[in-house]
Amino acid sequence: MKRKPDPEMIDAENPEWTDEDFARARPAREVLPRTFKPATVKRMLKQRGRPKSGKARQAISLRLPPETLARWKATGPGWQTRMVETLAKAI
Repeated sequence: MKRKPDPEMIDAENPEWTDEDFARARPAREVLPRTFKPATVKRMLKQRGRPKSGKARQAISLRLPPETLARWKATGPGWQTRMVETLAKAI
């Protein structure tokens, strides 16, 4: 059984779409080609996030004894960078 629409929820300026409305609809990239052209979308996505570093680091998994990790963390903020520098000097 179909429910009756709530008169409070009916929007005369924005009626519910019919099958004919959907049949006539066109993609946004056709209607507004300058806004939705593929190059613009790719460029927008490319600019998001943190800039790429020339010397990108690689994530690894390393198991350390809890005491060792606690001592590094106790040296304060930047302990990971200091750990990398110490490892670099060792090689």
